[in-house]
Amino acid sequence: MAIHATLKQLQLFEAAARLGGVTRAAESANLTQPAVSIQLKRLEESIGLELFEQVGRKVALTEAGEVVLQHARAILEEFEALAAGVHELKGVRRGRLRISTVTTVNYFAPILLRTFCERHPGIAVAMGVANRQELLGELAENTIDMAIMGRPPGDTDLAAEPFLDNPLVIVAPPDHPLAGHGPVPVARLAGEVFLMREPGSGTRNAMERFFAGHRVAITASVQVGGAEAVKQGVQAGLGLALISRDAVELEVTSGRLVELNVPGLPLHRDWYLVHRASKRLSPAARVFKEFILGEAAALLGRDAA
Repeated sequence: MAIHATLKQLQLFEAAARLGGVTRAAESANLTQPAVSIQLKRLEESIGLELFEQVGRKVALTEAGEVVLQHARAILEEFEALAAGVHELKGVRRGRLRISTVTTVNYFAPILLRTFCERHPGIAVAMGVANRQELLGELAENTIDMAIMGRPPGDTDLAAEPFLDNPLVIVAPPDHPLAGHGPVPVARLAGEVFLMREPGSGTRNAMERFFAGHRVAITASVQVGGAEAVKQGVQAGLGLALISRDAVELEVTSGRLVELNVPGLPLHRDWYLVHRASKRLSPAARVFKEFILGEAAALLGRDAA
């Protein structure tokens, strides 16, 4: 059976699936909702199967919709690669780049993006911010070109290259009893309350490994979502936190937080540039990768990974 689907229909279908409905897909495409509904209906008629179903108040993909979405994204990616390749042959550095970062990276990513965009004004960059699990989902679904994050799981189909140091430190409010003193034994921290990120967070995993390695049990903790919430909680006196030095540089410099002197810290980790191992990078993505791996550390005045 021949399927007569247009590129526009596939784009609208992918948007509706990604954004969770026809209304948002219409807004993203600057079209009316009826116009999008008509195009999606024609796509269903061409395929001969329904692609969406109503589940309560939400719209979900049918089994056929899941299959079509997988192939639609592959087709759209190939079309983008075609357009970028043609521009490259013309000697024009143009294209679109979709990247996503974990929240902590957002403290230095704008500096890098400013330099990159100044050098390559023809490349449109869209940057999103997500937690670790959401970001891994975006990579798995191929909705972004690449991501900046801590080390990804080793059992995934991902290519990950370190490019920048990411030291983890323990911070406290300046009036905390341990602030400003000499080395604080790790065992002394057993009675402290710690603000922790959500399960699956790279920082939380590192913290749990650090204390387990010293056979210290943290019995009192408060789960907080996002680096900003962690910092605000520590400043308010809710507890201590193990956090990336990148996230608290401004607060430590201004005296709103204090980095504790704990033997074994900082924990030395790296920031990674990550993309699907099987992904064929567009010219824009290749230029960005070369820029990050080759120049990011120097531009930030930091140590390379």
